[in-house]
Amino acid sequence: MAEIGKGVTAGKLAISVQKRLTRAQEKVMQKLGKADETRDVAFEEMVANFNKQMTEGGKLQKDLKAYLVAVKTMHDASRRLQDCLADMYEPEWFGKEEMDALTEDTDTLWLDYHQNITDKSLTSLDSYLTQFPDIKARIAKRDRKMVDFDSARHHFSSLQKGKKKDEAKIAKQAALLEMAAPSWAQGLISAHQVAQTNLSFNQAEEELGRAQKIFEELNVELQDELPSLWDNRVGVYVNTFQGLAGHQEKFHGEMSKLSQNLNDIMTKLEEQREQKKDATAAAKTGEGAKSEETNHSESASSAPKRPGPPPSRPPPRPVPSPDQREQREDPVEDEASVADVNTDSSTTTTQQSEVTNGSGGDLPPGFLYKVKAVHEYAATDGDELELKIGDDVLVLAFDNPDEQDDGWLLGVQESHWVQKKDISVKGVFPENFTQKV
Repeated sequence: MAEIGKGVTAGKLAISVQKRLTRAQEKVMQKLGKADETRDVAFEEMVANFNKQMTEGGKLQKDLKAYLVAVKTMHDASRRLQDCLADMYEPEWFGKEEMDALTEDTDTLWLDYHQNITDKSLTSLDSYLTQFPDIKARIAKRDRKMVDFDSARHHFSSLQKGKKKDEAKIAKQAALLEMAAPSWAQGLISAHQVAQTNLSFNQAEEELGRAQKIFEELNVELQDELPSLWDNRVGVYVNTFQGLAGHQEKFHGEMSKLSQNLNDIMTKLEEQREQKKDATAAAKTGEGAKSEETNHSESASSAPKRPGPPPSRPPPRPVPSPDQREQREDPVEDEASVADVNTDSSTTTTQQSEVTNGSGGDLPPGFLYKVKAVHEYAATDGDELELKIGDDVLVLAFDNPDEQDDGWLLGVQESHWVQKKDISVKGVFPENFTQKV
């Protein structure tokens, strides 16, 4: 049985090799123009469309898989970003629970989006492309059978053309045999030669019939399938991109809601932080004002203490107090008090007397009262007044009360005013660096 098997295999191999040689010989003859070739222009156009369709489908499949890889990458990046935010979000902050739930919902949304595209779009496209390899193989088989058909057709045609020549040869040989052979053998010889010629002709005709049948069966099937396959590509493309667009619309809609929720949480967190910051600043401002008021009242009955830093500028600007307005209406009394306090220095006394003895025009416009510097102050801006311990300053009213900063006064050095009667060098200075006299 093994020997028989080997023989059968060797026989099939020999037949296959013989077919390949015959096809190669036929293709060479056709290319050289020594044999005609069966051509079907309409079918060739179908094959060109098929190849184009198969190429486009393969590219679409490749690009869709690349898109899914990108979706997976974006999902991983989004998950890491959300996890980072969740880890940094402190428990006492607003919306901690909502933030954790939002992180889970975002991750689930990405997973569903990836899975939907895989199941609906990619799987459908994969099924569409599975039919192409089989059809491609059948087209190649049809081409081979067409060459076999052409070869059989040419062989039969050559036998048919040479049949008359063979019959003439047989007739001539028969005439010679009739002369040499006995009369009873002449008929047998002629019949044998005719039979041999007819046998070759009949075999060629049968081979042509088989080759034609196989070729035509494949050709008819493909001519029915290829146009239908070409038309179906539109539906496949519509389903693929329509499904993809639907999944994208749903995904981005849901993601937009989650993004809005995240924005609302962040906005509320910032608002709470600002409210807490404002409350803390207000509490500190209240404590500072109370402390400044206490220190100012104590300075009238005790030695001055080292003040804190000058008030920051610009805080809210209050309207001058009623006491300041009364003092502004009666500058003569303040002038007299200024002269009494500074009697220790002869130079200062002389200057004080000039201010006291002069009419109202001898005082700076807007004069309120006088203060003495108890601490040095170095001006930090062009509109500020430099102070040294012991300097007497004539306090002036602001042209616009709204321009006055809390804790700051406007004035001019008394010595400068007495000498030059010029208030262009007036400036602001911190009230807690001086003492009213």
